[in-house]
Amino acid sequence: MLARRVRITGLVQGVFFRAWTREEAKRLGLVGWVRNCADGSVEAHIEGDPGMVRWMIDKLAYGPKGARVDGCEARDVEPENLKAFEIRP
Repeated sequence: MLARRVRITGLVQGVFFRAWTREEAKRLGLVGWVRNCADGSVEAHIEGDPGMVRWMIDKLAYGPKGARVDGCEARDVEPENLKAFEIRP
């Protein structure tokens, strides 16, 4: 089990980034959460199989159609032992 916290910057709010992230994470069998931040960035917590977590971070570096990702920084964190992937306010 690998857990990473990811901060994505650029044009990432108002372009369905969170919904896309949730769907991609579910498809890869990952758990965690994603939320918008006050500074215009998006933050995500991703847990699961190490290979799938790395793949998801690679996907976040490009984002969905309509987004423009300028930066994608990931760091190791402790697992939160979540059961699903959710969008947080």
